[in-house]
Amino acid sequence: MAPSDDPTPRPDAVTGDKTYSSRGNRAHLRRRGIKAVIPEKRGQAANRKKKGSGGGRPVSHDTGLDKERNTVERLINKLKAWRGVATRYDKTPDSYLAGLHLRASMIWIKDLTRTTN
Repeated sequence: MAPSDDPTPRPDAVTGDKTYSSRGNRAHLRRRGIKAVIPEKRGQAANRKKKGSGGGRPVSHDTGLDKERNTVERLINKLKAWRGVATRYDKTPDSYLAGLHLRASMIWIKDLTRTTN
């Protein structure tokens, strides 16, 4: 995020999957000065092209930032592979957070042992 005097910090970019690829989402982000890193749906691209010059410009897509989104999503999937995290069986936020920390520690330790051998 860029440093500023604004009391409400804004990200430089927001990334998401094709589910969030709508004109409304993109317009909202553009109004706030935030770059949208969301791939365009095939149907939306075809509809835009069908309209010709009135369909607007093609959506730009930063593949580097999209790779970072993929890394985060893979980590979330690893966390959710543990049933207690995926189903939120824990009754209190503290115990759920403890489960998240435990699962993240397990993933981290497994990753450490994999890279040192």
